[in-house]
Amino acid sequence: MEPAQAGDAEESAQAVHRTTYLGLLESADRSALLALGRELRVAPRSLLIHQSDPSTHTLLITHGWTKAVASSANGYQALLDFYGPGDIVGEAAVLAGRSRDANVIALEPVRAVAVSGDAFRDFLARSPQATLPLLQVLADRVRAADRRREEFVSLTVRERLASLLLELARTVGHRTEEGIELAVPLTQTELAGSVGASRETVMRVLKDLRDRGVVITKRRALVIARPDALRQPHRDDSQREDARLPAAPTTA
Repeated sequence: MEPAQAGDAEESAQAVHRTTYLGLLESADRSALLALGRELRVAPRSLLIHQSDPSTHTLLITHGWTKAVASSANGYQALLDFYGPGDIVGEAAVLAGRSRDANVIALEPVRAVAVSGDAFRDFLARSPQATLPLLQVLADRVRAADRRREEFVSLTVRERLASLLLELARTVGHRTEEGIELAVPLTQTELAGSVGASRETVMRVLKDLRDRGVVITKRRALVIARPDALRQPHRDDSQREDARLPAAPTTA
């Protein structure tokens, strides 16, 4: 990680989505919070947060996209979430005094502001109006985790993968001539962990989707050519594997 130039964080933060933590804050509170931290530049595929490390700081993403991935001792990996411009990362673990729940990895060049746990807690104490937006973000993440749990119980692997791809299209997709390209590199192991299936099953489903022209797979990229087909996936109960419930919403 390299320090960024002063002022870069505030300039980047002007374009954050209004539903992110930085986007929900009033302009003065956003500027005050960013001023408390140290600006970082992170190269693609670099770790911003390491699973199991002590939680000493929270991160505010101002540019670029990251992914949160939880790894188990047996090598099982689950893609938990994506964080982009305006998102706050690691705040719950900092406030609770717990270790990190997941690895947070840069998917592209990322700029972030690292705010120490003490400084973040002092900020919330001095600016109580900044607490409600934080609670809103945390509630949204819990609600999303609950929805994923429901999907694990009620949907087949094919349907869970279709739901995941549509969510990725909404959050990190951009339109091309071929369709909606997911601008993040995802491994089949991560996709499998995210939908509670084996890598082999996910490979079979992706092959079927590719053969039907629903998706186009490329090196380190995936294009959704027919989103409508994903919204009504063919139900196949033979692909209803044991559902491994997803982890609780990551706090990194």
